[in-house]
Amino acid sequence: MPGQFLSRKVLDLSPSATIAMNAKAKKLRAQGKDVISLSVGEPDFRTPRHICEAAMRAVEDGQHFYTPSAGTPELRQAVADTLSRDTGASYSPDMVVVSPGAKYSIYLTLLALLDPGDEVLIPAPYWVSYPEIVRLCGGVPVLVATDGAVHPLSPAAVAKAITPRSKLLILNSPSNPSGQVVPPEDIGRLGALIEERGIWCLSDEVYNRLSYGREPPRSIAGVSPYCHAHTVVVNGCSKTYAMTGWRLGWLGARRELAAAVDSLQSQTTSNPSAITQAAALAALQGPQDCVEEMRREFQIRRDLIHRLVNALPGFSSACPEGAFYVFPDISQLLGREIGGRLVNTPSDFCEIALERALVAMVSGEPFGTDRHVRISFAVRQETLSEACRRLGELLATGRVAGLD
Repeated sequence: MPGQFLSRKVLDLSPSATIAMNAKAKKLRAQGKDVISLSVGEPDFRTPRHICEAAMRAVEDGQHFYTPSAGTPELRQAVADTLSRDTGASYSPDMVVVSPGAKYSIYLTLLALLDPGDEVLIPAPYWVSYPEIVRLCGGVPVLVATDGAVHPLSPAAVAKAITPRSKLLILNSPSNPSGQVVPPEDIGRLGALIEERGIWCLSDEVYNRLSYGREPPRSIAGVSPYCHAHTVVVNGCSKTYAMTGWRLGWLGARRELAAAVDSLQSQTTSNPSAITQAAALAALQGPQDCVEEMRREFQIRRDLIHRLVNALPGFSSACPEGAFYVFPDISQLLGREIGGRLVNTPSDFCEIALERALVAMVSGEPFGTDRHVRISFAVRQETLSEACRRLGELLATGRVAGLD
C-alpha cells in the first residue's frame, strides 16, 4: 500500500495550516495573481540594522564553528537577564537553552517531560502546532473549551479538564490566534491551580513584547516559587525583532530540565547557528527602540483592521490585546451562498476568498473552532484596507471589481 513504509507518527501528522495557506498564496502570486496574504504570522519589517551588522561582524570575525549545544555563554546570560526581567522570577544561564526557534524549544520541552499517555491541556483556540507536537512526543492533547472571543481560557475551564493523567498546561498569552491576553488575576488563579493539582505549565510568551495594554502580560512563572520551578517559559527573536527566518528561540526552566533539554538538543541539532546567536545577542543587548516602533505600528494596524473587519457583513471580532491577529467570528456566513458557492465551513469561505478576492486567510478549524477565521495584520495599512475592500465586495456581490 502506498505510504505504508512511513511511520505511524508521520502518517498521523497534520501539516501546518498557516504554512499551507501561505504556500497557496505564493503559488498564485507566481502565476501573476495580485494576491494579498493575511495568512502568515510574520512581521513585514526588516530585521533592525544593528542586529544584521552584528551577524556580519560574526562572519568576518570567523565565528563559523560549533558552539555549546545550549548556546554561547554570553547569549545564555542575556536570555537569563531577559527572562528575569519579563517574568519577575530569577533565572541563571544554566536554566537557559537556546534553540533554532521557539517551536523547537516547545518540541524539546514536551519530549523531555512527556511519557506515553500523559495528557496535555490545550485551551482552544490554540496555535495549530500544539496538538501535533504533543502527539509526536507521545502525549494526548486534551482540548479545553473556552470563549476565544473574550480571552484564551479561564481557570474554571482548566480545573474541569484536569484528570489524574494530566501532566502539563500550555499557556499562550498574548494568544495566537485570538490576540487576547489572559488577565493578570486569572494568571494568578491558574498558578494556584497548577500548584494545587501538581502539574506543569509551558508558557509560550513569544508575543509578550507585542501587547497593547497599559501593563505587559503577566507571566505565570512569577506567580509563586512552585510556578517558577514547574513552568517552562518559551520565547524567541522571531516576532519581537522581526527575525523569523533567522530561527532563534529559547526556553527557561529549572536546571534539571534545562540539562535534559540540552542533552536532547546535542543529539539532534548539535547547536543553534553561531551567526544567528551573535545576531540574537545584539538584539537582546542593543537598543530596544526598534521594538517599540514596531509595537506602535502594529497597534495602529490593530485599530484599523478591527474597525474594518467589524464593518464587513457577517464578521464580528473582539479587539485583540496583543500579537498581530484578529480572529473574527463568521458563523453568520455559514449556510449562505457567496460567489456562487455554498459556505458550510470557515475553510469554504477561505477558499472562496482566495479564489475570488485573492485574499488569503486561515480557517479557524486548525485552531480548534468551526466559527472563525484568522487574519494577520502584519502587513501595511494600505494592504489591510485593500483586502477588506475586496472582502466587502465579495460579500456584497459575489465578485470583486478588477479581479474577475
